[in-house]
Amino acid sequence: MLRQVQKAIAFAKKAHHGQFRKTGDPYLSHCIHTGRILAMLVPSSGKRAVDTIVAGILHDVVDDTRESLCSIEEEFGNDVGNLVAGVSRLSFINQLLRRHRRINVHQGTLSHGEANDLRVMLLGMVDDPRVVLIKLADRLHNMRTIYALPPTKAQAVAQETLLIWCSLASRLGLWALKAELEDLCFAVLQPQMFRKMRADLVSMWSPSNKIGGPRRISTKGSMIERVSAPNNESCTAFEEDVPSMKDLLEAVLPFDILLDRRKRTKFLCDLEKSSDSLEKAKVVQDAGIALASLVACEEALERELQISTSYIPGMEVTLSSRLKSLYSIFSKMRRKDVGINKVYDSRALRVVVGDSNGTLHGPAIQCCYSLLDILHRLWNPIDGEFDDYIVNPKPSGYQSLHTAVQGPDGSPLEVQIRTQKMHEYAEHGLAAHWLYKETGNNLRSISNMDESEIEASTYLSNDMGDHNSFDNYLFQKYNSLKVGHPVIRVKGSHLLAAVIIRVDKGGKELLVAVSFGLAASEVVADRRSSFQIKRWEAYARLYKKVSDEWWCEPGHGDWCTCLEKYTLCRDGMYHKQDQFDRLLSTFIQITHLTEQEESEYRAVVSAVFEGKPVDSIASRPSLASAASTSMEASINNKVRLLRTMLQWEEQLRFDASLRQSKLSENSYSIPNSIALGEVVIVCWPNGDIMRLRTGSTAADAARRAGLEGKLVLVNGQLVLPNTELRDGDVVEVRV
Repeated sequence: MLRQVQKAIAFAKKAHHGQFRKTGDPYLSHCIHTGRILAMLVPSSGKRAVDTIVAGILHDVVDDTRESLCSIEEEFGNDVGNLVAGVSRLSFINQLLRRHRRINVHQGTLSHGEANDLRVMLLGMVDDPRVVLIKLADRLHNMRTIYALPPTKAQAVAQETLLIWCSLASRLGLWALKAELEDLCFAVLQPQMFRKMRADLVSMWSPSNKIGGPRRISTKGSMIERVSAPNNESCTAFEEDVPSMKDLLEAVLPFDILLDRRKRTKFLCDLEKSSDSLEKAKVVQDAGIALASLVACEEALERELQISTSYIPGMEVTLSSRLKSLYSIFSKMRRKDVGINKVYDSRALRVVVGDSNGTLHGPAIQCCYSLLDILHRLWNPIDGEFDDYIVNPKPSGYQSLHTAVQGPDGSPLEVQIRTQKMHEYAEHGLAAHWLYKETGNNLRSISNMDESEIEASTYLSNDMGDHNSFDNYLFQKYNSLKVGHPVIRVKGSHLLAAVIIRVDKGGKELLVAVSFGLAASEVVADRRSSFQIKRWEAYARLYKKVSDEWWCEPGHGDWCTCLEKYTLCRDGMYHKQDQFDRLLSTFIQITHLTEQEESEYRAVVSAVFEGKPVDSIASRPSLASAASTSMEASINNKVRLLRTMLQWEEQLRFDASLRQSKLSENSYSIPNSIALGEVVIVCWPNGDIMRLRTGSTAADAARRAGLEGKLVLVNGQLVLPNTELRDGDVVEVRV
């Protein structure tokens, strides 16, 4: 790897000889920094990974020097050449949308030729998403050094980056890189708001402000200190301290700092030394203090886990942390109309429980709930801020426990807890799932708190003091609960299957039947498995047993079944209520069923009550669960990426038309004038992309494939020949 990289650096140095950037640095420095960023995003070995880094170093050679693409292919191979060519083509997006975002310039929407070029480029990304990674790394370094441009041009580039490249990074699941890009853009576009929010967060996270003493946050290997001034002096200092754009950009923490503990420690030590000599602007020091406060939280939890948990081989517990981008916090404040102190996920810790490559997945899930109990005893949980995505996965399949607590400094802190299997599913962005599949390679951590960055999706993010709003929210959430509904009983690390027997007081109180002989960890581990029908049967038989025995009050039951009363509490959860009306820490988690699951479960319940076999009830497998081979999994990943890119294309095309004039009443849909008049489908099982005219049918796809008259399946379902195809459909022609 090192030899190829050194060869690429030498090639780029010769090609860019005499060229300098606006910062005054040799142009080669940009090439090397782009390669370094890519090295953080790709595996540490493997030809595809090395080619990606080499192409990143050479990405500007064709456009900015006299070297040709042929010379790159001769020196480094066709793969590197194709990547460099692909990055060069991506510049088309910038040129295209710049023309259509000019204010007060009334011009037509994208022409058919422009829209077609955009489609070709996007489909090229689907064929090799490494092109996107290189372009994002290139743009990230350009944004880090954008202070060298005139302010007006810098703002235009930042706006473009926010609109296009942050959007794409988000859709591909590259959260850490996206977060840094967003904050760099935010610092350029709204510098005053940027530094004010940075100062506000440091004020929140500083223990000194709660007791009136000096600020002092200790971390392993570093100590950041600053004495807080009185409020009026602080305001004056804020007004007088006007940092340069370079200072603001330096106050954006590089994404790799949060991913690497050694880099983080070195960063804090270096910042402490420069702070002692007053070399750094206040906004930069604030960034360091925010990072140090996060490290303090991580170390406090780490110490507690070392004391409270026992070591189990294969189930090691690892910690990581992240600071939410200021831009994301700002956007959430506007969207929710709340203050910065009500954004509970501004900083977050993640706890990952090893599951021995999935062989200990059930016990690892139990450990997750045990860790949740430890966490809630260490720090006070914030009411309404617990989400159980393990019992109730997101539609994407994302699973994790999310909770918000009052951290060691008394300020909100989000904690996510999940197994290694869940972590790997969420951590690797959409592009990365299949991007570097080579034997023996493990994907490096390229995201930074995953899907929660798109939407925190907490139960209650508005003012907790608004009791009426909270009660209304809970009523809407739980008033539709039905008798017989499956739930999970959670007590420490013990998960048991249970069903609702009675709903009282409009859903505020529940009578629940708990089966002490029916552990639920395996049920929770894989809600979407093909064995779910059998699991539904266990719940149904528990429900029937209670009905047959006429058990109807708390305490009724036998040696393996017991009825318990649960009350909806201020934290948004149903807690167990004992015979003395005391609320206990034991709680139940409502299982949210999809329409398909609800239908299947009710069918199983009916069969059990009628004494019929449940084997005849077939669970309809989804496309995602149909992949039984690595080839099928790869095609499914390609389908997901294609659909993602098509959605992004729609957003870009809509933006191009949106900015050219004032919106009319019907402008929420993309104008017909920019429609391409085609659909793009994926052919199963070879994964080829096929472009057909709009209105094409399943029969047209079969005809194009040379298999006219054969049976056609669209998205796994047998369809009629005249079924119209849509963008992103998966089409299989049966021979």
